Amino acid sequence: MELKDLSTAITGGASGLGLATARRIVDAGGQVTLIDLPTSDGAEVAQQLGAAARFAPADITDREQFAAALDVADDRGGLRVLVHCAGAGRRMRILDAQGRAGSADDFEFVIRLNLIGSFHALSLGAERMARLPEIDGERGVIVMTASVAAFEGQIGQINYSASKAGIVGMTLVAARDLASKHIRVNTIAPGTMDTPLLARLRDDVRESLAASIPNPSRLGKPDEFGRLAVSIVENPYLNGETIRLDGAIRMAPR
Repeated sequence: MELKDLSTAITGGASGLGLATARRIVDAGGQVTLIDLPTSDGAEVAQQLGAAARFAPADITDREQFAAALDVADDRGGLRVLVHCAGAGRRMRILDAQGRAGSADDFEFVIRLNLIGSFHALSLGAERMARLPEIDGERGVIVMTASVAAFEGQIGQINYSASKAGIVGMTLVAARDLASKHIRVNTIAPGTMDTPLLARLRDDVRESLAASIPNPSRLGKPDEFGRLAVSIVENPYLNGETIRLDGAIRMAPR
């Protein structure tokens, strides 16, 4: 599906992977609706991206807010592409230092944000795409974001790994489920990316992380995520796949 003049929505679009993807889509001639928290810099970022960009504030765990934000994109000629980048982690252990059971609240928070939020993206996005006429045999494309932690979760990531593994598990099922509507679903599983979160780490920690990546031995660039997302959208035979974007890293236990 060619992106020129198409309406796209990007969750987590105000920074990091989402913003890098937005820039790529705008460069390809697409219309972008950035969906991010009301407290984010989304309005300023949209202004910087130019006339092709809009900002729609929403908390993706609030289904009604999320639906209203997607309607902003849908009103721009019909939502054709959704790249779902929004998510977060909250470090936790199964047992704390005193041997007590870990916090169920910390587990549920991450599952609600990452996994249930991804279901909201799938279902609400597909609902809007399914109403549209086909373009070259397609109605729309959904790209979700998992993590290498879905496969090699580290100590302290029990909630995050479970949420991201759930996204991987949904990918093929969603692609099969939505095949009759001619909507494709794929997932990117990034490794250690140079996002604003990692920018807060000390230089020596960042260098250590980079050295652990086989080739190239550096942190991933958000633009590399954006390039892959655009490639997925543009390749009509790519469906039901989870693609690792990680420089061949396999995460150690800690």
